[in-house]
Amino acid sequence: MQVAAWQPRVRGMSSSARREELEGYLCISPWLLGLLIFTIGPILASLYLSFTEYEVVKPPVFTGLANYVMLARDDLFWQSLKVTSIYTFVSVPLRITLSFAIALLMNQQVKFLGLFRTAYYMPNLVPAVASAILWVWIFQPQFGLLNGFLRGMGIENPPPWLGSTKWALPSLILMSLWGVGGPMLIYLAGLQGIPTEMYEAAEIDGAGRVSRFRHVTLPQMSPVVFFNLIMSIIGSFQVFAAGYIMTGGGPRYATYFYVLYLYNNAFSFFRMGYASALAWILAIIILFFTVLVFRSSAAWVYYSGELKGRA
Repeated sequence: MQVAAWQPRVRGMSSSARREELEGYLCISPWLLGLLIFTIGPILASLYLSFTEYEVVKPPVFTGLANYVMLARDDLFWQSLKVTSIYTFVSVPLRITLSFAIALLMNQQVKFLGLFRTAYYMPNLVPAVASAILWVWIFQPQFGLLNGFLRGMGIENPPPWLGSTKWALPSLILMSLWGVGGPMLIYLAGLQGIPTEMYEAAEIDGAGRVSRFRHVTLPQMSPVVFFNLIMSIIGSFQVFAAGYIMTGGGPRYATYFYVLYLYNNAFSFFRMGYASALAWILAIIILFFTVLVFRSSAAWVYYSGELKGRA
């Protein structure tokens, strides 16, 4: 009796579940098709092409690991990797620190606060090409805004900036601070989410301004710092527009970024197989640093309500 009563219910539930499952797949099918055609498909294609010699006009020829072996002997590969690494390891800490400091200032009760917040965020709304052209004028050695300011301060021979192998990369690092308004806005949202009761309790316990910042603000903001750090690392390894538009990678490859080298191989020299190998090496580098930050986060990122030792 129990089996006879159970079977019809299972068949009815199974049919309904199958119908719901089919409806679900139909609803997400546009997204699934987009994911397969425009994301997973190109990723798998680039992985295959990285093991081939492919010059677009001819069919790809499988060459095994030849592209990766060639990379190890390629001086421009190492130069572009060196330039991008210096840019990342200098610009990321500067952007993280400066945007956090500005967010702390913007979290104070001062006049025209909305105006200041808007002014700091405005550069993020300017297209990359327009920003690059603007900064080319700012860095212009003879009549540029920056050297005009330095001459006004009494410096008679200011740097030639983009025209110098010594100053070109620092110039682009300086320019990267132009976009600190984006992470600043995220920091500001995080600062305003810290309960005021925590500051009041710390003050009652005798904590000063520095102590409150160290023991309340920093731990509460660590998840936001973590997020901005990950995004900044990924973005800085993929920097392209500044080197392509402002310097073309020069002078003497001083600003020859990794993605610019990848782009030139793919669309200037039509070495798609080699460019695919470059892309996969870059993906592995970004993945390595992302995993490294994630693995280190247990030591310095604090989450409210997290239970230590809980699986």
